[in-house]
Amino acid sequence: MAASTSDAAVSDPRLYPTRPFLAASIAVFRKGKVLLATRTKPPAQALFSLPGGLVEPGETLAEAAQRELYEEVGVVAEVVGFVRHTEVIERDEEQRVLRHFVIATFAARWVSGEPVPGPEAGEVLFADPTALGALRTTRGLASVVAEAAALVRSA
Repeated sequence: MAASTSDAAVSDPRLYPTRPFLAASIAVFRKGKVLLATRTKPPAQALFSLPGGLVEPGETLAEAAQRELYEEVGVVAEVVGFVRHTEVIERDEEQRVLRHFVIATFAARWVSGEPVPGPEAGEVLFADPTALGALRTTRGLASVVAEAAALVRSA
């Protein structure tokens, strides 16, 4: 017997949400390269993306991005500025909203820590921002990284 929508929502409150979830991510640059990690869970499981996650009550968006960066890959970075927001909306076969995230992305400079995989970040690497086409990435990652790189260069 297949799980019902309500069963899925109870086991993971991010499924079939009643509202969008607010998240933050961070594009960290070191020596001209950007830090990427593969996601270990849906959405976008096994794809390279920027470290990030849900904003907790009482956190600013930038604080959430920095916390998630450290929790996921053990890196500390200095935020340079806000890049833009991205929305991830997934629908099921019946076109009901399965997941909905609004992700605020920040640009940052690496400060310390060597990136390591963890429960939420599989493979981690510093990648050439102009060569992201060679990697399996989340949709729109290359343009977000390009905007973040320009922001870091101008700061």
